[in-house]
Amino acid sequence: MAKHSRIYSVLFNKCPRCGEGDFFVSKSAYDLRNFEKMHKHCPHCGENLVPEPGFYQGALYMSYAFYVAFMVIVFLIVVNFFEQYLDYFLYGIIPILIILTPWFYRLARRAWLAIFIKPAAGEG
Repeated sequence: MAKHSRIYSVLFNKCPRCGEGDFFVSKSAYDLRNFEKMHKHCPHCGENLVPEPGFYQGALYMSYAFYVAFMVIVFLIVVNFFEQYLDYFLYGIIPILIILTPWFYRLARRAWLAIFIKPAAGEG
């Protein structure tokens, strides 16, 4: 996967412009002290990662879409291949979603910004 692609930057915690600098301060979504802390500017290219106040409110909708997509995919897998365990799906989906919350939070923020920032052409 090319480093100068939006998908790469979203999946690997990188700046959507250069694909090199880290988006979040901590590489792990489960670093309890720093999971939500972002760089204000890309450490590599200087791209502004916080374009305006309230910009990331749109990421709430992205996060919701990721939650729904995840639940639908898991539900379809359980119904089609493990129907006898459907009760376990119903009991287990809430704890699983709670555990995945930091990961979806970060994924949604990176995806939201990647929509608005065009990757740089070539190496840079």
